[in-house]
Amino acid sequence: MSASYWRQVQEADFRVPVDRPLDDLTAELTRMLGSNDPVVRDGTAYPALATWTSRGVYDDLLSGLGDGMAAGLTVGLGERESDSVFRRSFSVLVLGECVARDNAAGLVPPNKVLEWGDRISTWYLRERDLRGYVPGKGWAHAIAHGADAIGTLAESPHLAQAELTVLLDVLADRITLPVESQFVHGEPDRMAAATMSVLRRNVLPLTVLEPWVARLAAAATARVPRGTDPFLRRGNSESFLRALYLQLALAPNPPAVRPDLVLVLVDALRRTNPYYLTTGE
Repeated sequence: MSASYWRQVQEADFRVPVDRPLDDLTAELTRMLGSNDPVVRDGTAYPALATWTSRGVYDDLLSGLGDGMAAGLTVGLGERESDSVFRRSFSVLVLGECVARDNAAGLVPPNKVLEWGDRISTWYLRERDLRGYVPGKGWAHAIAHGADAIGTLAESPHLAQAELTVLLDVLADRITLPVESQFVHGEPDRMAAATMSVLRRNVLPLTVLEPWVARLAAAATARVPRGTDPFLRRGNSESFLRALYLQLALAPNPPAVRPDLVLVLVDALRRTNPYYLTTGE
């Protein structure tokens, strides 16, 4: 359909058009998620699908919609700096909306949510296009969008201690993977926010969290070969630990483990930032 058609949908507060079948509209919007035009992708396709999902338009079709978005995570997977990243990155956002709708209304079987979680986690660790803002094409931001979806998954009542521990491990794996350029578009903050969603479930004990922080601190202090950029090996872990400490210390609705975990993080930050924390004497 023409741009004017979807502009009219936007101007009508994203009310579902009645002149075309919902299946056709959904298929078109799904294709539009992969557009390299941010007006089409960010301004139309994603908000339309997200709004219709949250309003219950897809309540009887939620499993199918989520499966379609999960399939979108494999489109072009492994490519770097190609436009296929937009389809994957915005598919995971819509899949997160499907999980959020189930969190609110309990519409799909628990195994379906767990399956979506597996698909998100697998994609997140295999994604190789780590660009944030792409000049002329807008946000790709796969790492941030994946973190958002993981944070929503953490709020699902279908995930218990074992599954929440896996989510933390997925985040740590992603943070510590080697990169060709450091995350500079707020990704560590979004990943810390996802971690806070896990912590707010109040089911993970310090015996799980302390070695998890220690693993990240070890990555932030890892030795690197002489003549290589140490921030490509350690910088993301350092940034994440700082972001998590900030959110944990200042959050208005902290998890129960905050007092003990803050002390663990302070110790990790002292070890990973020794040059900035001396007395100067």
